Amino acid sequence: QVQLVESGGGLVQPGGSLRLSCAASGFTLDYYAVGWFRQAPGKEREGVSCISRGDGTTYYANSVKGRFTISRDKAKNTVYLQMNSLKPEDTAVYSCTAGDPITTVQAMYGPSYYYAMDYWGKGTLVTVSS
Repeated sequence: QVQLVESGGGLVQPGGSLRLSCAASGFTLDYYAVGWFRQAPGKEREGVSCISRGDGTTYYANSVKGRFTISRDKAKNTVYLQMNSLKPEDTAVYSCTAGDPITTVQAMYGPSYYYAMDYWGKGTLVTVSS
């Protein structure tokens, strides 16, 4: 079965850390650029981070730069999002996508491109609260 599955969300206190996983089955994730997106209640979806295929170039939204790190584990067919120094405003459903590199970067900055991805996960909820 071809799918992307996110995991690792949960409740964490401000200043805490979480590591999200985006695991692919049925296809090789390393052939695709992978993006992480989030959507908070009542807000538009926003691009958080993405990693290209090949050279592994990474991109981060200004709001998470210096706090979040995206990485790949080719052997596990998984992409991770390490989230440190979490803030209440990071609370959202986080989802991952797989697609071609250009479209993935476009989706980071233009929400309409999100639907041009090849694969989407269902998301995992991250709640940052004391």
